[in-house]
Amino acid sequence: MISSSSQIEVGLCCYDLKPSQESQRVTKTVSGNQEPVSHRNSRENLERLLDEIIEQPERLDEITRFMDEMFGQEKAVMILDMSGFSQTTQRFGITSFLLMIHEMQRIAEPCVVAHNGLVLKTEADNLFCLFDNVADAVRSSQEITRHLAAANQILPQSRRLYVSIGIGYGMILNIADEDLYGNEVNLASKLGEDIGGMGEILLTSAAHAQLQESDIQCKTESISISISGLELTYFTVQNA
Repeated sequence: MISSSSQIEVGLCCYDLKPSQESQRVTKTVSGNQEPVSHRNSRENLERLLDEIIEQPERLDEITRFMDEMFGQEKAVMILDMSGFSQTTQRFGITSFLLMIHEMQRIAEPCVVAHNGLVLKTEADNLFCLFDNVADAVRSSQEITRHLAAANQILPQSRRLYVSIGIGYGMILNIADEDLYGNEVNLASKLGEDIGGMGEILLTSAAHAQLQESDIQCKTESISISISGLELTYFTVQNA
């Protein structure tokens, strides 16, 4: 049960809610409102609860349910990956690729914001973004690929920007609007980083099921992944 004070109760135990060091920072949420980063879903509180599981493993199910309540959100996850990292770095050096990452971010991040999304984090040549629905994630992705294609018309061949994008939908754990975990995060990452080709936008089955807009056309693909025998069905968004 969540109390109205700065404490939380799990079973018979009570925890003080500790704001993160950046709790006074104002951030743009997925819904577009501006508010302080939540005290409740801070990384510090996550680590405190994980410590509690280690110290009292018999309470795993109880604390897991509470963590789902504290950190869980049902969101569309968009993971963008740049293509050609190893080849570009080998041929032109890391500085050239860092420049390309920076150019990609300057183009992509406004497209995310324009479609009510939140850039949760940037990691190497990846973007991790959250949206309230799949349609916004798809339209943002389409806009990103269009803008990158336009930029490539004037960029030298050695600096042209190509990405692949994976989109999932479902319950995720959002850690202070800075990190995220969940099955759909893993699947979107697999689609964006390992399966998608240059310029492709791929949806998980859950993301496709949440997509209601008839103007967004997809085709179905099926692929067997050798890792743990996982059978993954995904959908490719047709060019807008």
